[in-house]
Amino acid sequence: MLAAVRSELTRLRQPRFLITWFGLMALFTVLVNTIMITFVSGGGNLPPGAPGVAFPTLAEMESPSGLMAGLAAASNMFGIVTLSFWAVATATDYSSGLVRLLVAAEPRRWRLLAGKIGALLVVTAAATTVAALVNVFAAMPAAGAAGISTAAWGTDLIGVVGGAWVHLFLALCAWGVLGLVIAVLTRSAAVAISIGVGYVLVFESLIKMAKDVPSDWLLGTTLGAVASGGTAAVSFGTALALALGYVTLGLLLAGAVFIRRDVTD
Repeated sequence: MLAAVRSELTRLRQPRFLITWFGLMALFTVLVNTIMITFVSGGGNLPPGAPGVAFPTLAEMESPSGLMAGLAAASNMFGIVTLSFWAVATATDYSSGLVRLLVAAEPRRWRLLAGKIGALLVVTAAATTVAALVNVFAAMPAAGAAGISTAAWGTDLIGVVGGAWVHLFLALCAWGVLGLVIAVLTRSAAVAISIGVGYVLVFESLIKMAKDVPSDWLLGTTLGAVASGGTAAVSFGTALALALGYVTLGLLLAGAVFIRRDVTD
């Protein structure tokens, strides 16, 4: 198992791959913090079903947790980035024909899949750390320029930053698994990315804008609640349980297909 993880980590240590992934995480962090703080300080309200984002109130921004509010606000955007790179890392094995060599070298295919997931979890943890660090340095000047009080931001700093990191990491793990599952089923990174982006930006937004249609169980809403540590509509425990259910079903499906599929053609 450890050998499979080390092998995948070696393949993932491509400068262009990591720089692009971490760069997008940093870019979205800066953009969302800047837009969110400007928007909140102006007293604006997002329309129902706004795609991919959930801004806090001014009171929430000025609370101790306001420092890391940008991570939760951009969690679905981070999720799409993570889904995309998990899908690329998975689908490339099929497009390059590498999966045939891997299966020949390790007949126990479940170890190959587990090794890939383990390696991608490590890189996802690093990407989450990049987003958290950039958020800390981006939020302060943006809040100062917008006139938002940051007096409470120093309260329980380690707990606030650490909690935000854990919540975002858990949500991104679920997004990544979704990308891996779709990539295993379709053997195409493009299809996986298209489904992820279309689902969050189109499907869920339409569902949320419809009246009298429950949306709390939707994947994007659930993972957004996980990244936020719970919301008024969905508690953290409920959101985490739903996310775990999505992940478990997805991994069972991907595992069954990966183990039984013929890769010799």
